[in-house]
Amino acid sequence: MLRVLFAVLIFLSGSLAAPLACAETINVSDSHGGSVAAYSQRWKALAARGVDVRIVGKCQSACTVLLGYIPRSRICVTPAASFGFHLAHHPDMTALLWNAYASDIRGWINARGGLSADFKWMGAPDTYRYFHKC
Repeated sequence: MLRVLFAVLIFLSGSLAAPLACAETINVSDSHGGSVAAYSQRWKALAARGVDVRIVGKCQSACTVLLGYIPRSRICVTPAASFGFHLAHHPDMTALLWNAYASDIRGWINARGGLSADFKWMGAPDTYRYFHKC
């Protein structure tokens, strides 16, 4: 009887904890960017909440700062996902963006001429080299 009671308690504690363990998922589908500072604050707050991020479309310009806040293990990409990298309008914001990118992402950007006024687009299959598929 004690074993059955113990098994029921373990089952119930696992059942109650499961909803708490589910992370919120944020979809990024057509983010054209904007203020790097505003995006930075947004992603910092979302990272503190432990969100997962699903890239389902374009994440360009200031949106890409999320790469500095959300761990790669919490980011997934769909076949339509793409990242658009370019210089920010202000040098200090460009530095913030650049520092948000891991060295392998920086390498990818540098292999395509580095950050410039023109976008460097990373889409499939390159996105699958750096992020897991959703």
